[in-house]
Formats: sequence, structure tokens, C-alpha cells
Amino acid sequence: MDHSAHHDGAAHGHEGHADQEGHEGHAGHSGHSMSPGGHGGASWGMAVKATLHCLTGCAIGEILGMVVGTALRWGNAPTMVLAIALAFVFGYSFTLFAVRRAGLDLRGAIKVALAADTVSIAVMELVDNAIIALVPGAMDAHLSDGLFWSALLGGFAVAFLITTPVNKWMIGRGKGHAVVHAYH
Repeated sequence: MDHSAHHDGAAHGHEGHADQEGHEGHAGHSGHSMSPGGHGGASWGMAVKATLHCLTGCAIGEILGMVVGTALRWGNAPTMVLAIALAFVFGYSFTLFAVRRAGLDLRGAIKVALAADTVSIAVMELVDNAIIALVPGAMDAHLSDGLFWSALLGGFAVAFLITTPVNKWMIGRGKGHAVVHAYH
């Protein structure tokens, strides 16, 4: 796959290499397919992996935010704001740590994390928080209530189902999680 759509070779020390020579270590790109028009596609498996990666960070942040907000006896709005903020923080941090480990400097890693995860996290948070808000009684349920956990987990499940095709579409266009593939 031609990675020039989402990074330049200079960022990876590939200035003098042809695309194939500069990316021989990218066997994990078998999920990419090329359409007759030359635009890369993405497999459903790749989209599922990207969405699960995002969902993991979002779930950790959101659950932590709900626990903290509830423990501090905050109202629904500040608790939800904290949960969403932490979902973004944890969602970005998973990508940030992975690309830093691959050798990218902090500034570059932040740019990659923002490019890779912003749309995915935003869609996921919009969907799962809308579901929680729409389930009668879920916003007022306590951490010990089954309604709280069923609404939260149900929201994550629906968000996963909606976000996966979004990620597939973005990866197929060299955007979203596709920008991370250059670093592993």
C-alpha cells in the first residue's frame, strides 16, 4: 500500500527508498486491499481491530469518569463531561504510547494520535452517551445498579457497531487508524 497519503518518507528515514523497500517490515498490512482506482481499502477485520482499540481506551476512561463523578457525588452533567474527557485521554494515550514506543517523538506522536483516533472516539462517545441518556433511569442509576451497567455496556456495544464501519471507511482512505500502521 502506498503510505504517501498519510505520511512522508522523511518522517521514517525512508527518503531514498522506494515504497516497497521502505516498508518491507509491514507484513501486517495484508488487510489493505487496492481498488482499481488505486485507493486503499480496508478489511472488516482491520476496522474491528481499530474499533476495539478505540473502545478499550474509551471504556476505561468513561468508566473511570463515572466512578469518580459518582464517588464525588457530582451531578449528571459534570460526571458525563469528566467521563467523556477521560475517554478521549485514555483513547489517545493508547495510540500515543504505541507510536512513542515505535520511536516517534512526542510532538509527532501527538499528531498521529489525534489524526488516528479523534473521529473514532467522537463517534463512539456520541453514540454511547446518547444511549445512556435515552435509557429511562440510566442517568440517575448508581454504580451498584444493574441498569447503570447494562445501559453503559449496551451503549458501548451499539457504539462499536456504528463506529466500525466509520473506521473501515476512514482506514480505506488512509485516514483514522491507518496513520498508525506506518509505525508498527
